[in-house]
Amino acid sequence: MLLKDRIALVYGASGAVGATVARAFAREGAVVVLAARRIAPLEAVAAEIRTAGGRAEIAPVDALDPVALEDHLKRVVAQHGPVRIMFNAVSWDDVQGEPLTRMAVESVMAPITLGLRTWLFTGPLLARHMAAHGGGVILGITANAGREPVANVGGFGIACAAVEHLLRQLAVENGPHGVRVCWVRSPGSPDAPGVREVWTEIARARGISFEALHTEFAKDTPLRTITALAQVADAAVLLASDLAAGMTGTLANATGGSQID
Repeated sequence: MLLKDRIALVYGASGAVGATVARAFAREGAVVVLAARRIAPLEAVAAEIRTAGGRAEIAPVDALDPVALEDHLKRVVAQHGPVRIMFNAVSWDDVQGEPLTRMAVESVMAPITLGLRTWLFTGPLLARHMAAHGGGVILGITANAGREPVANVGGFGIACAAVEHLLRQLAVENGPHGVRVCWVRSPGSPDAPGVREVWTEIARARGISFEALHTEFAKDTPLRTITALAQVADAAVLLASDLAAGMTGTLANATGGSQID
């Protein structure tokens, strides 16, 4: 097991990405602490993990409340010990589907503001904690649009680019204290609920199947497929493990080759 007995705190664990990453961490032996505002989805994810033989606890918190986050971390540490892995999967609530010329400034700014605030509240907090307890790994997720402009995604791509640079700076500042900072770049997995809904609507409008649309979208990628959520989570496991001990301030490119580094 790559993460045996390590305490892994997953913010946004009630969503599809956070839940999938939490399950992958637990599969690899981590004790997973599931954090989000809504208790019921956290309980469902925890139950799935326990049924599969993993270890999971729920610890609700609002990632936009810095005081609550500090108290929350203290409680987690008191119960489980120092956190060695953190994954931030908090939703940015982005609005897409229109060009910038038609979108209200508030809608464009929403994911930028939300993404940066949740990271500025959680990233430095965990960096300080890990530095004081022998190090650790801080992880996140972004998308293709953070590097390559994509039409009609509003502020999402701008938010991805901003968060990626924030994480690079966090890595440079905290590497000397034994804290690694990395992220997974996802292509937008077709089995993620938001992506699946959009693809389903596109397929319906064009009169083709979801599978046919997937094939069309993936035809120019080297692997001829769009990476599924489980594979994105596996990349996060790799980054969290000692196998990636020489990696910080960088990403695991899980785009199936749709972006070549």
